[in-house]
Amino acid sequence: MFKDFKYFIMRGNVLDLGVAVIIGGAFGKVITSLVYDVLMPPFGLLMGKVDFSNLFINLSGPPYASLADAKATGVAPINYGLFLNNIVDFVIVAFAIFLMIRAVNRLQKVKTAPPPKPTAKNCPYCLSTIPIKATRYPYCASQLEGS
Repeated sequence: MFKDFKYFIMRGNVLDLGVAVIIGGAFGKVITSLVYDVLMPPFGLLMGKVDFSNLFINLSGPPYASLADAKATGVAPINYGLFLNNIVDFVIVAFAIFLMIRAVNRLQKVKTAPPPKPTAKNCPYCLSTIPIKATRYPYCASQLEGS
């Protein structure tokens, strides 16, 4: 049983999947930081000094200054600002993956040479292979087309 498990784990697909998950997790953290720390602050500034991570709808009575204050009191807010951040995060990740797959597809395209011109043909009467320029086949003496 251990031998079968070792074979399963050491197959290329399982290792490739493991590497992809680890790289994907690290890539996701980088993109999340890009969205929250780099892109959203200037975007919020352009929108009138709005901190998107603090945008929420309070479902209970009293108003709260920030999302952290609302969560600290146990209120159930609708965090649409965080949702907007996650949408931007998703779009950037999807675009980056699109660019990566597009680059891989370009690298995988191999220019193939056109097929070589035929140098032989089959005699229609005896079905033997003859040179392409032949006008008469020596064994069946048939007259070939184009002669």
